[in-house]
Formats: sequence, structure tokens, C-alpha cells
Amino acid sequence: MQKTLERLCAVNGPSGFEKSVAELARQLLAPLVDETYTTRLGSVVGVRRCGIENAPGLVLDAHLDEIGLLVTGQEEGFLRFRTIGGVDPRMLCDREVTLLTDPPAYGIVTCMPPHLQSREDMEKSTPVRELFIDIGYKGEAVHVPVGTLGTFRGGCIPLGDEQFCGKALDDRACMVTILRALELLADKRLNVNLYVLFSTREEVSAAGAAAAVWQFAPQMCVAVDVTHGDTPDGPKDKTFKLGGGPAIGIGPNMTRWMSRRLCELADREHIDYQREVMESHSGTNAWPMQISREGVATAVVSLPLKYMHTPIEVVSKADMEAVARLLAAFVSDPGEEVSVC
Repeated sequence: MQKTLERLCAVNGPSGFEKSVAELARQLLAPLVDETYTTRLGSVVGVRRCGIENAPGLVLDAHLDEIGLLVTGQEEGFLRFRTIGGVDPRMLCDREVTLLTDPPAYGIVTCMPPHLQSREDMEKSTPVRELFIDIGYKGEAVHVPVGTLGTFRGGCIPLGDEQFCGKALDDRACMVTILRALELLADKRLNVNLYVLFSTREEVSAAGAAAAVWQFAPQMCVAVDVTHGDTPDGPKDKTFKLGGGPAIGIGPNMTRWMSRRLCELADREHIDYQREVMESHSGTNAWPMQISREGVATAVVSLPLKYMHTPIEVVSKADMEAVARLLAAFVSDPGEEVSVC
């Protein structure tokens, strides 16, 4: 899992521009399924058929894309930009970025030294509209056109003995858990047709998942995404322990029998898990997938992750394995209610 995660995180794929990471994802998925293809919106699909006539369809979804930047212009050799996805302006100052030119260019988001700021300014975040990207301008023409993409610089490295740290772990870490689940299912006979969906544009619209699930017309979907890991300053009712296992979504926008079945399977397989109350929007692809066509039974399984939407996201190795085991158990034995969903 570590090697696969390192490969996926090293590739850049901001929302709407996921082609490079999609190509790698398809290569990784192909040996584990019967068929792979890419949808019109760029999502990667893997299909494993069970061979049973009229078998129900089950989707495991994780998204390909990551947050990023988009160049909007330049002033005196410095680049203006806007953000793609939920980027917190407080963590932008002095970040290293990669501009996806040909070849890629290195840049730094500008920051005002504390010596030149008032005390009041030092206690505020700088709005994105007041920030620039410094690319080492020397007076020549700036060959970075409007519309150039940027991502945070970095990959994925071990943090201590049990955790990984890096960019785009939301949601590349969950892609790896699905690949691992497929390995665990390699020799097992299934009673469902399994669709693995690595979807595009989740951070901006969830269009990749919505369009693909409409095409599949499945009976069940599981959105596999990240949730907030616990830190000393985090609210205890909205964060989850790293090393405590997957967080299973429970709420009105998850199908009750699926949430209950996932908890039962975790107990049966001796998998530590946590219950995540989602009273409204889950913030995942489960939101659009559940209303595809006449409706799809939908669940959310989340991987705890610290420092979401930063270049230093952190996940637990043990949690990744636990999520994979839970997904494999559900695909193998979704329960009797599948026949009526």
C-alpha cells in the first residue's frame, strides 16, 4: 500500500484535470478486475462480473482529484491565481507549488515578512486575491499563460512508524484501500457485479461520480472518502481517532440497512470502527449518487485523516488496512436486504 500511495500522490490531478492520475489509476486497477475503461468525464471504471444473471450492482467509489490553483494573470512578473476546491487561505502563504507547464515550473506563494507587518495584520489571514506566486522572475517575458494549473509541491512520506504524510491523500489513500480490498477479494466468489469507480471533480461538483453511477444503474454504492482525524485542537464530536478504524456514516442520507450491515460486519470480522453521525450533507460523492435515476442505496465509509486540504495530510496505515478489510467483507456478503434494494 505504501508504494502504491507514493506513486499516486506523486502525480498531479487537480479537479477537472485528472488525466495523469487517471492513467496511473487505470494501470493499477486493470490486473484486479475483468475490464477497465474511462468515462466521458474522465473517471476510471473497473468492472468485476460475478457471472450470475440479473445480479445486483455494487459501486465502490473514491475520487481521483485534489485541490489546486489556477493562474488568472500576472503583475510585474508575479502570478495572480485563484483556488480549485476548498483551499484555506490561511495555509497558502510560503507554500511551494508546482505549475503544470511543459516542463513543470517551481513557484512559491508570496508571504510578507513579520518585520513589515503591523501587529493587527499578523493576526489575520491574507485573502487569496492579495497573494501572488513568485516564479523567480528575472525581467524577461513570463511564459505562464492564464489558465495554467498549479498543485502543492510534494508527495507522500512515512510519518513515524504507523502513519503517512503528504499531499492529495484526500482521496488517493482511499483509492489505495479499494485496490487493497480487490486484492483481498481475488479468490472469492461474488454474488454482485462490482464496479470500482475512481471519479473526477469531487472537490468542485461531484460530476464524475454522478454521471458514472447514472450509467451503471447499480443497486448499491459505497462512497469511500476521508473524514477529520483527531488533533488536540479539534472538536471532539467532529473528529475521529487515527488508528481507531474506519468511520461508518450514520444519518438520513445514508441507507439505514447498509450502515447497520457495515457495523455488523466490522463486529464479525473484529475490525475496530467508529460511528460518524452525518445529520445532513456528507460532503462526499454519496450525496449525488443516492439520487441517480430512481435512487440508489448508499453508504459512506471514511478514513480518518488529519490536516485535510493541506499538503501535509496524515493517515494511518492500520486504518487503511481496516477500511480495505471492511469493504472486502461487504462486497463478499452485503446481506439479505440486497435482494429488495
